[in-house]
Amino acid sequence: MEPTPKQQAITLITRAQRILIAPGRPDADSIGSALALLLALRKLNKEVGIATLDPVSPQLHFLPEIDSVATDIAGAQDFIITLANADVEPDKLSYTFQNGTLSVIITPKQGRYSADNVTFSQGSLKYDLIITTDAADLSQLGTLSEHYPALFKEVALINIDHHATNSYFGTVNLVDLTATSTGEILVSLLEALSIEIDADIATCLLTGIISDTGSFQHNNTTPKSLTVAAQMVGFGARQPDIIKALFKTKEYSTLKLWGQVLGTLQFDPALRLVWATATYADLASTGTTPESFTGLIDELMTSVPDADVVMLITEREPGIISGSVRTALGVNATEIVRLFNGGGHPGAAGFKLSGITLAEALPGILEKVRHYQTERLGLASPQPEKLAPEAQDIPFEA
Repeated sequence: MEPTPKQQAITLITRAQRILIAPGRPDADSIGSALALLLALRKLNKEVGIATLDPVSPQLHFLPEIDSVATDIAGAQDFIITLANADVEPDKLSYTFQNGTLSVIITPKQGRYSADNVTFSQGSLKYDLIITTDAADLSQLGTLSEHYPALFKEVALINIDHHATNSYFGTVNLVDLTATSTGEILVSLLEALSIEIDADIATCLLTGIISDTGSFQHNNTTPKSLTVAAQMVGFGARQPDIIKALFKTKEYSTLKLWGQVLGTLQFDPALRLVWATATYADLASTGTTPESFTGLIDELMTSVPDADVVMLITEREPGIISGSVRTALGVNATEIVRLFNGGGHPGAAGFKLSGITLAEALPGILEKVRHYQTERLGLASPQPEKLAPEAQDIPFEA
């Protein structure tokens, strides 16, 4: 009988010594899961590193070992100068840095070095296993896989995720579509590895579960997620710290941004549709980053009881539009975002558009979602809005 993905993952982890953990877009579940793995694999005496090229929200700085999340792969930035001359023994090594120029000075005990003795190389990336957390495909690792394509092609990779849109890109794919979070999947993996889940690991895992269920308010909450969460609290997970960080602590600049977004809020009662928008100028004027939108759409979903569909359409950077969709029980958010080549979960999904402004994209987005809701609710078709010519054919990208 062929081994299960979990058994295959255990085999790879057991054999590996140097492991790189690559979280997907750095949210509470991907980072929480990555840190839980870091702490757990250290108990197996593995050399473990975490790397993401995307910024981690200050909201997650309460997590244990958060400073271990590196902004690049260890060793990748090293530039190695090699001097090969068996007849010369070095005595002193020094350097100067002036006007942007670095000079390395090597003084031999006797004899001399020449330019013919010098070779240059980049630092090596010596990992024998990669584990991705909460990434549906390699593109969700940001530019990490683009910067180091050889590493991701040559090294065995365990893909741990719960998204229905997962592309099964790993050597081993530990993908559970019934799980509410990657953190939930990791619990059984750590138990199978006979790793004791302590308070820090439990806190990291519970952070992902609470985040992806909206503190158990989303319709994706399952009996299993509640049971696993109770287990983590039993292991010492600091649930009050998680709730405070994720839901009760907002920077002043974030509150200003949310205020501006709420000023754009609109509701179509006939179609049970709510939407709000934010431009890149909103981010600039409030001194915030796209991470500051985290949690806003969930607040909208729970605050508008008559809405079946809630959308937050944001211009994360010039020419890049991000759409987040939340839906009430019985309405499949993935069906909506597929209109724009997006993906996610039945209750929470998203999409991205490129090469277009918010003003150009919004009419087309609303037209498609209104049509979807009209058909779903069995209503008479509304009069189509007149769209700007450039918005007729939106270049949608996942």
